[in-house]
Amino acid sequence: MTNTSTNISTDQLAQIKRALPFALSFALIPLVWLTAYAGGWAVILVPLITWYLSSIVDSLLGLNLDNADPDATDEDLFWYRMIPLLWMPAQLVTLLAMLWYVPQADHLGGWERFFIFFGIGVMTGTIGINYSHELMHQKSKLERLWADILLAMVLYSHFRSEHLLVHHRYVATPRDPVTAHYNEGFHRFYPRVLRQSWKSAFRAEKAMLARKDRPWTHRKNPFFRYWALQGTFLMLALLLGGWAGLGLFLVQAGTAIWQLELVNYVEHYGLTRKHLGDGKYEHVQPHHSWNAAHRASNWLLINLQRHSDHHYKPDRRFPVLQTYGASAAPQLPYGYPVMTVMAMMPWVWRRVMNPRVRKWREMYYPEITDWTAYNKGTTPYPR
Repeated sequence: MTNTSTNISTDQLAQIKRALPFALSFALIPLVWLTAYAGGWAVILVPLITWYLSSIVDSLLGLNLDNADPDATDEDLFWYRMIPLLWMPAQLVTLLAMLWYVPQADHLGGWERFFIFFGIGVMTGTIGINYSHELMHQKSKLERLWADILLAMVLYSHFRSEHLLVHHRYVATPRDPVTAHYNEGFHRFYPRVLRQSWKSAFRAEKAMLARKDRPWTHRKNPFFRYWALQGTFLMLALLLGGWAGLGLFLVQAGTAIWQLELVNYVEHYGLTRKHLGDGKYEHVQPHHSWNAAHRASNWLLINLQRHSDHHYKPDRRFPVLQTYGASAAPQLPYGYPVMTVMAMMPWVWRRVMNPRVRKWREMYYPEITDWTAYNKGTTPYPR
């Protein structure tokens, strides 16, 4: 009996040890509290650490090319699953506490308050929306509810509908607003995706209801839940921090949305599925998403950068997402923190990424000689 108990305990400790690096994001919570308490130049620590420290550690630790067993059960992955589940209440408490504390803190000036909530937005966008992405793909009602709450904190609830009903179905085709076209700079992509993704998400939900002979006003339309949750957070921001708190909440939400769409821009830039005729496209394959195996940034982003496998097998939890070599999927030269900064400088982005897109085309689709329609994202692509 003693030996059995020891074995179970040893297995659990081993699993905790393997999962622990993926909880790196929790270090941002006390850092947010520190910036609010200290003020001054400390208020820029969250974006600096999120964007740059993980990139420095990436350069030191290199790539992680190991793949976990894709058949691991939820029981095997218990401690991994706890990370996004625990994040939601931690982020919720931190955001609400900051909305109460920062507007009335006498030692903080206006620019300090702004940058504190800019940093919170970097956290809620880089980590919170990413964790909501992991949770929304699961079948558990609790996990999906947690995903909705995380998205409501940044006023981007429709992302769930857009991601599950539109993006995964139409990725790398003209019907996916989130797939960045070849040579489309981020500053053109961003306003386009803000406008189109909301519309496509609403149309997708409306179409699902219509298939059951229900109008879009039916109570089953999740947009009513989205609006209720978002309205709740706007009201909480106003009650806790007054008009200043509401303004800071909007700074946080805007920053988070910007962070999300920067990542969306990077993930599929210039990649397209071949048009087969009659409005049909080839099945999604690993080579339709950019892959990045950088160790530290994958810890921070719970393997989001293994994006090729996520689109190939969307039901896989983050610990068992597989990475691919250059022969199976296109590779990013750096992790997302570096690539998203690069995306803000279109001239640098094109110099780095356009040759890689052209090489990808030659490798996978040598038979296509005219890429004009693919470049413009027109419907349909030529056969």
